[in-house]
Amino acid sequence: MKQSTALQKRDRLAARLPSAKDVLRGSLLQRIIRHRTGCPKCDRGEGHPVAVLAVGYPGARIRQICLRKDQVAYVKRCLANYQKLKAAIEEICEMNQQLLRAEPPEKEGKRAK
Repeated sequence: MKQSTALQKRDRLAARLPSAKDVLRGSLLQRIIRHRTGCPKCDRGEGHPVAVLAVGYPGARIRQICLRKDQVAYVKRCLANYQKLKAAIEEICEMNQQLLRAEPPEKEGKRAK
């Protein structure tokens, strides 16, 4: 691949990146919370559905953040943006590797032997 072609492709990938301010890493989980006593809904076995953002950290630690219902759509969008950003960065890294191996551009005034 020529260097100019690789540069154009890399620039197109970089232009498609989502905004870094709207990214979240982690997993969206749906849980059921049950009270021990005094809740008729829990006594029937239904429980209370809760959305949780779980984020893993080194040392096998996981932070769980309970979300309000109005936050779930935003969190889903941010998680999708993170996946898009991560995939785009991987593609850009591949393009940068190809640029290291690409043919250098021909300089003007250079004579062929």
